[in-house]
Amino acid sequence: MKSDNSFKTLLFATALLAGCEGPTEPTKERESLFEPDMAYSTELQVLSENTSVMNAMSSIEAHDARNILDLIELTEIPAPPFAEENRAAHFVGMLKEAGLSDVTIDEVGNVIGRRPGREGNRVLALVAHLDTVFPAGTDVTVRIDGDTYHAPGIGDNTRGLVFLLSLLRAMEAEGIETSDDILFIGSVGEEGLGDLRGVKHLFRDGGPQIDAFIAIDGGGNDGLIYGGVGSHRYKVTVAGPGGHSWGAFGLANPHHALGRAIENFADRAPAVTGIGPKTSFSIGRIGGGTSINSIPFESWMEVDMRSVDQAKLDEIDAVFRKAVQDGIDEENNARKDGAELTVDIKRVGKRPAGVGDPSSPLVQRAVAAMQAAGVTAKPSLSSTDSNIPISLGIPAITISRGGVSRRAHAPDESWTNTDSHIAIQVGLLLVLAQAGFEADKTE
Repeated sequence: MKSDNSFKTLLFATALLAGCEGPTEPTKERESLFEPDMAYSTELQVLSENTSVMNAMSSIEAHDARNILDLIELTEIPAPPFAEENRAAHFVGMLKEAGLSDVTIDEVGNVIGRRPGREGNRVLALVAHLDTVFPAGTDVTVRIDGDTYHAPGIGDNTRGLVFLLSLLRAMEAEGIETSDDILFIGSVGEEGLGDLRGVKHLFRDGGPQIDAFIAIDGGGNDGLIYGGVGSHRYKVTVAGPGGHSWGAFGLANPHHALGRAIENFADRAPAVTGIGPKTSFSIGRIGGGTSINSIPFESWMEVDMRSVDQAKLDEIDAVFRKAVQDGIDEENNARKDGAELTVDIKRVGKRPAGVGDPSSPLVQRAVAAMQAAGVTAKPSLSSTDSNIPISLGIPAITISRGGVSRRAHAPDESWTNTDSHIAIQVGLLLVLAQAGFEADKTE
């Protein structure tokens, strides 16, 4: 069954996100949205039975030992936020060794390798992010325990880069061609305050042509992220004269003002978060002040707000801004002496929200590719590099990198090599279907 009803799609997206209120569709209807049309199931089944494709699938399994060596090699090259250049430079060499001749690094640090198609009228981007969340100086030495590999960033998303290399090698080994050009991209700035800067740069005015987009992120073999959870992030800084806690008592206190603002926000936000598509907010960090016996001259907090619905995200954003300003005004009105406090609300991150269409060819082919590989797709919504193209109406999804990832973003992160070839085989089938593989060209 196909559905082109955008409201219905958003309603389903809402149901996938736990904790929301409001109407939901019956389970059978929800499941049917991700049943591929018979034409796509047949397309992927025929593709999976092609001799060249089967040989490429086998070669992916044969790459397992090489993939582990690549994983260790890349993991041990630090790629902290805003400093991915060493890993990027090394990845360029690996893409060239795997068979690409046209590989460059763009203005913001994205690695872009082009594999020309027979026609090249359309372009498919295959993307894994280079960066990790871990700061410079983090020990990224890989520790091996049987088939489990321990190191910060080893799963998220170094394994995604290995996915690209293995898929490319399989295509090169069998001389597989596609109609469309394929871009193999190591993106920068996916994590945290990187704010998707690499993919934002790709989709700038004057950027490279990209007609469809597949990101590699998340563990397992069955992940299918078809919509983007958007986020607005701010750093709020309240400033005042400051002074001695006893001698200057009566001055407006930035900490008190921030406390009033947080209370206002926490009280008012449920009017937005309690209904409709899931929307969240969190005060993630607070700081400021010089000593216990001082009225601080500065207080700051960092705030994260998220939703799958851009209108809801804009709504909670407006509530937040009003709550902060009211908190400042309340503290200024309560002061007995001195200058008023000032506030700076600085946006430090903006990821657009959007929900893809389950009936689109890219999503349908992804589900069918997983079926052909013996995997049942698990559709979900998340915040990944795909947020940007989805928000622009460009077909985009994020699929799994394979293996078992644990403790992502934690110092004790690990990745286990369990059936990890399957995700790459799924990726191969999907890429060939989307980029225009023709069996009679290679048989």
